[in-house]
Amino acid sequence: MFNYRTCAASALAFAFALPAPLLAQDHAHALEPSGAQEPARDPILTDVILVTAATRVEAVDTAEPPHHIPLPADTVSLAARAAGGGAVGNGALSGQLSYRGLFGERVLGRVNGQRFVTGGPNAMDPPMHYAPSILVEVLEIARGVAPVSQGPSLAGAVNARLVETGFASGDSVEASGYLAGQYRSADDSGAVGGRVGLATKYWRIGVIASREEGDDYRFADSRIAGGTLFERNLYGVHAGAKVAGGELFAEYRRNETDPSGNPPFALDIVYFDTDFLQGGWRGDLAPQVALEIKAGHVAVRHLMDNVTLRRPIPAQQRSTFASADTFTADARLRFGTATRHIAIGADLEEADRFVRITDPTNANFFIDSQPDVEAQRIGGFVEARLGFGALEGEAGLRIDRTTQNAGVPTLGAAVPMGPRGLANAFIASAREAADTTLDAVMRLWMPGDVATPRLTLARKTRVPSVLERFAWLPTEASYGLADGNIYVGNQALKPEIAWIAEAGVDLESGGFTFRPTAFFRRVDDYIQGTPFDDTPGVINSPVEMVSNMNGDATPLMFRNVDAELYGLDADFSAVLAGRIMLEGTASYVRGKRRDAADNLYRVPPLSARLAAMWHGEGWFAGAEVNASAAQGKVSATNGETRSGGYAVVNLFASLTLAPEIVLDAGIENLFDRFYQPHLAGLNRVGASDVPVGQRLPGAGRGVWVRTSLRF
Repeated sequence: MFNYRTCAASALAFAFALPAPLLAQDHAHALEPSGAQEPARDPILTDVILVTAATRVEAVDTAEPPHHIPLPADTVSLAARAAGGGAVGNGALSGQLSYRGLFGERVLGRVNGQRFVTGGPNAMDPPMHYAPSILVEVLEIARGVAPVSQGPSLAGAVNARLVETGFASGDSVEASGYLAGQYRSADDSGAVGGRVGLATKYWRIGVIASREEGDDYRFADSRIAGGTLFERNLYGVHAGAKVAGGELFAEYRRNETDPSGNPPFALDIVYFDTDFLQGGWRGDLAPQVALEIKAGHVAVRHLMDNVTLRRPIPAQQRSTFASADTFTADARLRFGTATRHIAIGADLEEADRFVRITDPTNANFFIDSQPDVEAQRIGGFVEARLGFGALEGEAGLRIDRTTQNAGVPTLGAAVPMGPRGLANAFIASAREAADTTLDAVMRLWMPGDVATPRLTLARKTRVPSVLERFAWLPTEASYGLADGNIYVGNQALKPEIAWIAEAGVDLESGGFTFRPTAFFRRVDDYIQGTPFDDTPGVINSPVEMVSNMNGDATPLMFRNVDAELYGLDADFSAVLAGRIMLEGTASYVRGKRRDAADNLYRVPPLSARLAAMWHGEGWFAGAEVNASAAQGKVSATNGETRSGGYAVVNLFASLTLAPEIVLDAGIENLFDRFYQPHLAGLNRVGASDVPVGQRLPGAGRGVWVRTSLRF
């Protein structure tokens, strides 16, 4: 339950995050952005969602009133509002972004441009876990294909930028801040957070902080009992100084996630204690010569169990300790301007992971399921942004060398002989791998007054994860697939190679925009769980014996298969009579294997979103419909079940109380519709109103309110 005594007083003065795309931004206290050397966000290449810009409702007699659809949502759900997006629901704080049918490590996730590996073997802390929506200012989503300069990425990329103090415009010290708070009845949750800072035109310093707390959410007069409560704190400091024609910058953040439910998993979060550190320099070495160098470290310390929030029988109690450290370094040099340049760069990433499974009732039972697993990657790229008459283009080439290795697992005296035999076999194996991958991207477009046709051709790759290669112990660890299956790794895996083609057009005339895109991805050596051997269900191998002891007689092994995904997505907006705005998205993707008569796992069905709002003087109100078709094209290999279609209606309104104070409120799921999103995880908690093995439903009808203050 949300602690009112602790947070109510603060919430009255705090501003609520604005989780929706915005077309207008309040510049009353705008400071010079700290990342002045970063490439301009071109709408052809990047979808930008402004989240907590604390935008007030400006005069509504302009051609484009503020695109402002406040809804209570986590950062993944906000990113999923982009065309082609979807939210994989694995718990209140563990959602992943699905983009055009792919998710997990195939979608590059970053916070403030920093890459890092998750701490848990089941990705209970995917990248957006560390970006509370109340502190996110901007979400940047690569349209279709991420440029090679962003690093390796098979499906796309999303970057969450947290609120930050920028440079001031004058010599004197200027104070600025953003404060926020909200309450949501569906899960009796609250959040407070914000930023305060001081700056001149030569230096800047700021602090950020947030706290979120919620109970199990309700649906259709029922509750996800004991499964979805959550608690998370984040605080940090950032600073910058203009030095040698550029900016010297640094930031530190601490994330502390306390007990939080993950009903699709066998275990829940007990804690994530994670430290982020990043710093560097960016600036101009000479006219039209820009340099950026930076380095960072992310340290994750994690505990998960099935004891804190659940009540298993003693023999099934488990606690798993995990740690992950990511070290990164980047350097890039750009010759030219933001729209006409050649850039070269190099980056380094080193990740160390360790996972130990224990029995809290028996100190002699412990298993190192991921023993000192290490991965090192060094890469380089060249990327050009050029023009050829009426034709604009961006092309890039990237090469990466990745090496991976695993240590020797240690097992306690109480561990039975089955796992011991598998450990010995793993110790005797190579426990190392090396891959060289090549990525190439070419994006072309022809700007026009009304229509801008565009074309993308790309070759993108993904190296198998250390889990997919070195998971010697059959467990449910699967980087968040959350399907109840038990998986085992495969050291013979090859990198995935995706051949991608996209074509579309951006239409814009007056207050109307429409941006459809058709895409095709042929993926060679796609990595998916497949039956361990040719006799599934027949326990005739040590792996199947151990898997059967863990509750699954039909384990899956990660193997290379062949796949393809194709589809169509679009977004649109229209301004009518200067005061009415319509906007929406539609997404369809078909994913299937090419080597077998089966579908890819967890591919979203056809979906659409439509919103309408009316703008008045200092206020607006509207409604939104989110609809999804049934999904019958499911993966038999993964035991995926079909899902039904649904449509959910939300209401929202906003009132500007003062130039810098905004009050938002709304009703979600107005008609209290029971629905189960296809991408939602399957429930594993017995003491719940949702049967074990069923998809988690969406939240029922509830009200929410938030207020915002910017100074």
